[in-house]
Amino acid sequence: MDSKSVSYGICRCCSVKGNHKSLMKEYYENGTRIVYIDIFMECFNLYLSTNQEISTLICDSCIQRLKEAHIFRNMVINSEHKLLTNVNENDTIFINVPAREMKIVDIKKEVLNEVKEESTNELVDCDSDYTPCENNEEELTRDIHDNDRIDGEAELLARFSSNFKLPTRNSLYTICQGYVTQLDLLKDKYIVPKTISKLLEEDTISHKQNNWLSEKMAQIQNASVILENASLVPFKSKNRLGFPCFYCRKIFEGLDKLREHQEKNHKRQEIRSILGTYGAECLVVYVDTTDLKCLICEKFLPNLNELKSHLVKIHKKKFYSELTDRIIPFKLTQTNIYECQVCGFNFETFGSIERHMNIHYRNYVCNLCGTGFITKYRLKVHNKSMHTGGNYPCEICKKVYTTHQKHKNHVDTVHRMIKRFKCPKCSERFSEYFRRQKHLVEVHGLAPLKYRCNVCDKTFDRRYTLSRHMKRDHLDERDFECQICSYKCFTKNELRVHMVKHNGERIFECSVCKKSYARKKTLREHMRIHNNDRRFACAVCGQAFVQKCSLKGHIKTHHIEYSLPPNF
Repeated sequence: MDSKSVSYGICRCCSVKGNHKSLMKEYYENGTRIVYIDIFMECFNLYLSTNQEISTLICDSCIQRLKEAHIFRNMVINSEHKLLTNVNENDTIFINVPAREMKIVDIKKEVLNEVKEESTNELVDCDSDYTPCENNEEELTRDIHDNDRIDGEAELLARFSSNFKLPTRNSLYTICQGYVTQLDLLKDKYIVPKTISKLLEEDTISHKQNNWLSEKMAQIQNASVILENASLVPFKSKNRLGFPCFYCRKIFEGLDKLREHQEKNHKRQEIRSILGTYGAECLVVYVDTTDLKCLICEKFLPNLNELKSHLVKIHKKKFYSELTDRIIPFKLTQTNIYECQVCGFNFETFGSIERHMNIHYRNYVCNLCGTGFITKYRLKVHNKSMHTGGNYPCEICKKVYTTHQKHKNHVDTVHRMIKRFKCPKCSERFSEYFRRQKHLVEVHGLAPLKYRCNVCDKTFDRRYTLSRHMKRDHLDERDFECQICSYKCFTKNELRVHMVKHNGERIFECSVCKKSYARKKTLREHMRIHNNDRRFACAVCGQAFVQKCSLKGHIKTHHIEYSLPPNF
């Protein structure tokens, strides 16, 4: 079994621990796509709890049982269809009751008795278009005596004329559309009296809605309303080859080609069925909001929030505003600049703005540090990499890592020399992302990525380096403080180097004057005195010094009218 397709945990069905597959993910067997939760719901019509703390895994033994149940269900349906096709509908019909009570009824002899003796435990078929026959209407009325009616039934019938007919399913769509819509939601569901009585006891409308509609279905409703009625282009997360189509996963280099492909090959109504294949915790859609407009009235709108308000207020679309947002807006242009549609901050790569969106769409929040994430998968990765402690020593070089993932990355990169990053232009592979970017710039002429500081206009090749520069030089962050003296520094490593001054052994000795130092770097600086290496010269009077600190003290003492340059 592929290790990437399984996870260690407890089986949701039999509680056996081991390496199991996920109920929510999609797998392929002999070219056929399989999602086990869909098979589970189709066979048993049960809605499992979406509690985040409950396992979503299923073991191989339960998978085999599930497949056998699915095969048996299909066999019963096919057999039922054949039997109903061959039977003479004037003689017998099948009453739609639970399987343990199924029986064949002679319409001519027993239909009246079934009407009078209907049990409260029987399941009523809401899909049948039953209308009383005009020829038997008077006979039915005569056979039902007053003493057989329940309290209030006679008064209710007296309010209607004698030729009153019950509505059919088709006529309900014009008589009471809201009622028949609720019937459609209950189609193929097993409703018992206890369920109805529980609904009647609820006090608030929100509680009633949650009983009828699961959180996942409400999320699908929200996303479908927006995507079906707006000029949005849904896509999967951008990779090095381009933008994958959300419908068919075909990759396009530019957004214009992706938009043209979706208009020709896909209908917007497909989105609802595709969203149904996702688990509630992984349900997220990236969309491009360029030239955003409502497809109902052709009105252009500035952003996604305005679109939601427009669809609800103007077009009366149903939207569950109490749920978290699962549609993530981007405005993609032909340039390499990506602008956040929420705060307006610019990013040079799609990966950086994709990580940035976790700040605005905090659907899942870490309980330990408060960091928010769009999907629960990202939260799990965060917990494993940041909060899951442990000792994972490398068997080759004996280095110790805190997580299994860091240990694996070290072994793959350093010892196994696995080159994960392939150049999209040629067959060259690289062990680091930045080596590949350098190759693209030098060999294929790609424009280099430059991150510019808004304060001093310095440029950096990595956003991490720019962030460190902002915190160190402009925000003057010094979070690490020495417990012995008043020294403060920016990084933990700087503090560790400083502590050598207090508790380090002086093992580096000068061969000239026999002075000893705790650090080799300090010894090298000391040797400049013996070599008369006065590399730091005053720009005002020309006097030179061995150490930079000596030059600073000289300027403050003798040339106080001259200010030091920034970051000197």
